[in-house]
Amino acid sequence: MTLSKRNGIRMANYSLKALNQMDQDTFTAVLGEIFEHTPAIAHQTWTKRPFSSVADLHQAMVAVMYALPHQQQLNLIRAHPDLGSRAKMTQSSVQEQSGAGLDQLSAEDYQTFQSLNQTYQETFQFPFIIAVKEHTQDSILQAFQQRLTHDAAMEKQTALAEIAKIAQFRLYQLTDDENPPFVQS
Repeated sequence: MTLSKRNGIRMANYSLKALNQMDQDTFTAVLGEIFEHTPAIAHQTWTKRPFSSVADLHQAMVAVMYALPHQQQLNLIRAHPDLGSRAKMTQSSVQEQSGAGLDQLSAEDYQTFQSLNQTYQETFQFPFIIAVKEHTQDSILQAFQQRLTHDAAMEKQTALAEIAKIAQFRLYQLTDDENPPFVQS
């Protein structure tokens, strides 16, 4: 494990070798928040060791996510905070939203985000999820509008795909892999 500083925050960087050698409890503690408030994904993924690469680890975690029963997938989606929210959220969510400027919304923009969050929540019964590292405020607002036209099944799949991207960003931030693959939207 090495330590680095990202966005002024001290981060632990774990080697793939170290992750592969961890016992299940340590592995779960280290990777438990890769998927928002859902350490069960890391816990289940541990049994798939050893991983040949960080990409292999991510793929295994995503496979566990997609294998979750419907209600557990909804619980995972619902564990994510609303965008632009001032509610308490994980440090990863704070950093991600801050990176897109969602922590500095004007009063008018804040109201727009809150209105869209409410409409989306009423439509789909879960929060709008998007990998904000790939977006600006404007592109997030455009995605909100476009995705509000989806049906519930399509939007659930879109939310899970976005969660997989978020998890990839988080996993590479936590590891010492210097060459993360390009994440496609």
